[in-house]
Parts: sequence; C-alpha cells; structure tokens
Amino acid sequence: MIDLLNRLVDEIEVRRGDDLDVDRLAADTGTTGYHARRMFSSLAGRPISDYVRRRHMTLAAADVIGGEPLLSIAVRYGYGSAEAFSRAFRAVHGAGPGEVRRDGGPLRTQQQLRFRLTVEGSSHMDARIIERPAFRLVGHAARVPLVHEGMNPHIQRHIEALPTAEHERLKVLSEAEPRGLLQVSADVDPDYAEGSELTYLHGVAVDATAEVPPDLDVIEVEAGEWVVFRTSGPHPAALQQAYAASASEWFPSNPWRLRPGPSIVAILEHAPDFSTATCDLWFPVERS
Repeated sequence: MIDLLNRLVDEIEVRRGDDLDVDRLAADTGTTGYHARRMFSSLAGRPISDYVRRRHMTLAAADVIGGEPLLSIAVRYGYGSAEAFSRAFRAVHGAGPGEVRRDGGPLRTQQQLRFRLTVEGSSHMDARIIERPAFRLVGHAARVPLVHEGMNPHIQRHIEALPTAEHERLKVLSEAEPRGLLQVSADVDPDYAEGSELTYLHGVAVDATAEVPPDLDVIEVEAGEWVVFRTSGPHPAALQQAYAASASEWFPSNPWRLRPGPSIVAILEHAPDFSTATCDLWFPVERS
C-alpha cells in the first residue's frame, strides 16, 4: 500500500494535464481505487483531488512568474480557459496569476508528499476478523457533513431529536451482531474529505429477512468479512485515533483492504456523561 501511494504521488508529478486514473493504478498493484483513496486521505490529511490541485498550482506558479502566456499554462494543467485556471490558482495561492507575476507572490507551496511506514512497536491494535452473512441496519437516518475531530454537532442534534422511547424501541429490535444501539456511517465519500456528506443512521442490526417497521430507514449490508477494532478511553478521541491508526498502522501491515460498505460503531460501555467509552469499530474488508 505504501508503494502504491508513492506511485500515485509520482504519477501526479508527470500527469499534469491528464486525469489521474486511481482505479487503474490501484488495480496494477493488486488493490482497489476505493481502498487507495481512503488510505491516501487518512494518511495525507486531504483527498487525492485536493492534493493534485494544490500540487499542480504549486508547479504552475513557476510558469506564471516566468511570463508564459496564461492560456498555454492553463492547457498544460488541464484547464479549458485562462479564466478557469486563474480561479483555481487564486483558490490555492490567495492571489491571481497577474498579482503573482507582478509581485512574485504570495505563494502557498504544496510540498511533494512521500509516504513511509514507521514501525515503532510501542503499541498494539486490538483487532479481530469476523465473517458475517448479509444483514440489515435499521433506524433513523440523516444526511450530515463529515467531521474528523471532536463531536459531530449534526449527528448530536439528530440523536437528541429522537424521543427516549424510540431508543428503547430500537434496542428491542436488535437481534444480530453487532448488538445494541449502533452509530452507522454509510455512503461516505471515498476521499473521506472533511465536510463531504454521508448518511448517518442511529439504529440496530437485524437479520436480512427480518420484518422492519415501515417508519424506519434501512441499509442493506452484503455478506462478507469485517475487521473489528476494540477501543477504550476518552470519547470520541479514542475512537477517532483508532480510525487514523487503522490507516497508518493496521492496513499497511496486514493482508486486508477496505471494501465499500458502512462503518459501524457499537458502544459497549460508557461513563454517564460519555466522557469515556469502550467501543467496537467495524470496517467491511476483503483480502488484498
């Protein structure tokens, strides 16, 4: 995986005007574009598309300062007009090409990334692989923006709007693993970009053939394997650290990759004020 991510970075340097075919490059190295995008975003802290735009505008700045016609530069970097290129340039640097050409700046440089796997051995991840038949996730769903750190206020409002009796009703419906009330994230942007929308469902797991009350939302989940990480500590910090560590430590070191599907959080124990919690974090995976 680390080799693939570095190959993507190298391709970005040479394919300045062409679309980056992440799916093809991933397939050439025996993985999927979905997994590659998720790992890149998790490790780089930004989606591939954002890195490409920032890196290309960094390289284009030298051409702008050199006095080359803007249309020629725009075409080189895949833009159909000087105006479209100028808008992208300003979005990255905070100044238009004319200002930079006149004043030499300001410029916001995106350094070329290089991924490395550092093995320290000072910690371990509590993980297990589980195979599950098809099942359903049922409950109350809402479209919310993705938030990387801290509590997601949109999710909190969604949960708090549900009557107390509804939580108890859902608990009674729970009949399949993972048990209990669940926090489900589905339809997540493969780039995992902060602010992109996802479907959040507050609900439970039931068998694939279970009858579902008509007022509840349903997410159908295909049969397959899952990796389950056990986390414990400050909430939600410990959980978010597990998300990050899965990309930086576990997936590069194990013969598994993410497959499309929802991620699920099952809260096993928690303090009365939810300041601390023990959780299981479920990811759908397949052998790489």
